[in-house]
Amino acid sequence: MNQTMIQFFHWYSDGNQTLWKEAQKQSSYLAQLGITSVWFPPAYKGTNGGYSTGYDAYDLFDLGEFDQKGTIPTKYGVKSDYIQAIKALKEQNIQIIVDIVLGHKAGGDELEKIKAVKVDENNREKIISDIIEIESYTKFTFPGRGKKYSDFEWNFTCFSGVDYAEGMDSHIFKIQSEYGNDWEEMIDDEKGNYDYLMYNDIEHRNPFVREELNNWAKWYFDQTDFDGVRLDALKHISFDFYKEWLTLIRSNSGKNIFAVGEYWAPGYLHLLQKYIEVTEGGMSLFDSSLQNNFHTASREGGAYDLRRIFDETLTQADPLHSVSLVDNHDTQPLQDLEAPVEEWFKPIAYALILLREDGYPCVFYPDLYGAHYIDKDKEGNDQEIFLNKINGIEELLKARKEYAYGIQKDYFEDANCLGWVREGDDEHAGCAVVLSNKETYNKPMEMGEKYVGQTFYDLLGRFEEKVTINEKGWGDFPVPAGNVSVWVPEQL
Repeated sequence: MNQTMIQFFHWYSDGNQTLWKEAQKQSSYLAQLGITSVWFPPAYKGTNGGYSTGYDAYDLFDLGEFDQKGTIPTKYGVKSDYIQAIKALKEQNIQIIVDIVLGHKAGGDELEKIKAVKVDENNREKIISDIIEIESYTKFTFPGRGKKYSDFEWNFTCFSGVDYAEGMDSHIFKIQSEYGNDWEEMIDDEKGNYDYLMYNDIEHRNPFVREELNNWAKWYFDQTDFDGVRLDALKHISFDFYKEWLTLIRSNSGKNIFAVGEYWAPGYLHLLQKYIEVTEGGMSLFDSSLQNNFHTASREGGAYDLRRIFDETLTQADPLHSVSLVDNHDTQPLQDLEAPVEEWFKPIAYALILLREDGYPCVFYPDLYGAHYIDKDKEGNDQEIFLNKINGIEELLKARKEYAYGIQKDYFEDANCLGWVREGDDEHAGCAVVLSNKETYNKPMEMGEKYVGQTFYDLLGRFEEKVTINEKGWGDFPVPAGNVSVWVPEQL
């Protein structure tokens, strides 16, 4: 069966502790659609308590179990609900992908005095002050949890930088420490060195920190029996650390844990390839370049040459390490990396990731269920956003589950109309896919001799008429303007 992931949340998912319960209720429906893995948001307590998305990680050992940051539940529910959701999904043979945030910590419990230097925001290698003493919330004692599960206390030696100093304006402060007064090595020189992202930046050269994060991973696996990890903000984390961390969690769990990382660099394929190289192929990456191509194509309409859609993408260059997506919580409207794919183009984009042989596709929660939220725009004004469920998304998922198998033949000769066929295999019939970003088209394509005389219908219901495969194995497959059609054989 084809693998298909869903990101079962978005940035503005309801903050009323219901997500875990909803996932449990949706488990059988997701299985029917052919979803094989669910990517959950960070499940641990964040500094914003019941309002935290989880990316402001406070206590990795608190999965909605302890009274910390003003709440026992996280935004998504209590620990027991989380475990029940995982159990329900696993009973449907759906794998669990957990979100891992190990680049920074937030919401420290106590101030500490620290020696630090200010660095330039746009060139973190450039020091712009003498060594000064600051006070920052770098001590984490987790008073609500006490010593349960771990007695490790984080202090300033566990961090390489902070952005808060008591009584001072916000700056990036590089902590002076025994583990090095420089930043950790990154694969690119963006902002001089982009090790520092936000909050208290974790110092992965500290052996006690590494040991704690390795021990936590084993504890988290024992609690949840997860099958894969989504690794947050790789651009800002030592690749050496993750090479070790992944090796140990795979060894400790006795399971070949799947890993997909977020190295968000649209248009910079060489950086994605370099990260895969330095981590020795130990993880896949989200194809940020393909997502950006979808965003661009959706805005340019018929002026966009669809033959370029896979240019400079990981899905084309290294499909075995590519997780393809149309949108996610960072690209959705009102987020910092906002680059949404316009609604008319989304069925086309989903056909391109779901019905082709390359990449491991990931469906975004609002595209299957819809979403509605209000947040501030860049001018500080309230803006109401409606994200509609994508027309035909269930049929596209069904097509992947039942028909997207076998040899793939491409018909990419037209700038505004792409087509391909999947010939099927011993267990599955094949399909013909046609998409257009301009007018209505008819695309002649060869399904193969085994389909001679068979009639095909449009699974998405765009056309009532059928297509009959001629004596040479060819069919003439239509597609509506600015849309997609998926043609499958009628059951004989």
